[in-house]
Amino acid sequence: MRELDYLLGHFADAQLPALPEAELDDFEALLDAQDRDVLAWLTGGAETPADFDTPLFRRLKAFHTHARPINL
Repeated sequence: MRELDYLLGHFADAQLPALPEAELDDFEALLDAQDRDVLAWLTGGAETPADFDTPLFRRLKAFHTHARPINL
C-alpha cells in the first residue's frame, strides 16, 4: 500500500540507523503485519493491538503527527 510505504519509509530513513536490535525486531513485525491494519492503527481507524503497541510504534505514530498542515 503506497500510503503505508510512505509513512514507514520516511520513518525508516530518519530513525532506522539509530534503532537498537529489539526495536528493529518491532519494526520488522510491523512490516510483516497486514498493511491495512497498520495504516488503521497509525491513523486511529482501529485500536492498536497490545503486541504492536510498542515504544517504537508510538514513536512512529508521533513522527507523523503534526499540529498543522505540512507543505510538501
